[in-house]
Amino acid sequence: MAEGGRRVWATGSGGKDVVVVASRAELAAPSTVTLPEPEPAPGLLLADGSINWGCPCLGGMATGPCGTQFRDAFSCFHYSEADPKGSDCYEKFSVMQECMSQYPELYGKDEDEDLAAALDTAGVEASREEGGGGDQDRAGEGK
Repeated sequence: MAEGGRRVWATGSGGKDVVVVASRAELAAPSTVTLPEPEPAPGLLLADGSINWGCPCLGGMATGPCGTQFRDAFSCFHYSEADPKGSDCYEKFSVMQECMSQYPELYGKDEDEDLAAALDTAGVEASREEGGGGDQDRAGEGK
């Protein structure tokens, strides 16, 4: 079939493939096609507020050997309504840290130590809030 100097053939099963052969004159003319503006790439959060697990900013953490534990801990923190935010996620972060310690070649020791320190600090703060003591409570015990 011919369409304005072109030859078009439908091929493949059920005509699903189309072959178009254009004339030299048609190919020599500048294109009049306009493309839509590209949509901005989503960041860490999608438009609906959910976590974009495919974001390069996560550096593959969501898909590594501890990906499930990371997603559980990060989701807990993201959706946490506790005060301070994430203080109800200590157990999930602890499980994630334990998993990461099994893969030191992937999750550097320095990063594990930083995470452990942050988790310990969060645990002490949560303990103080629950009335479970802390350094301030022990200050008057005559160390």
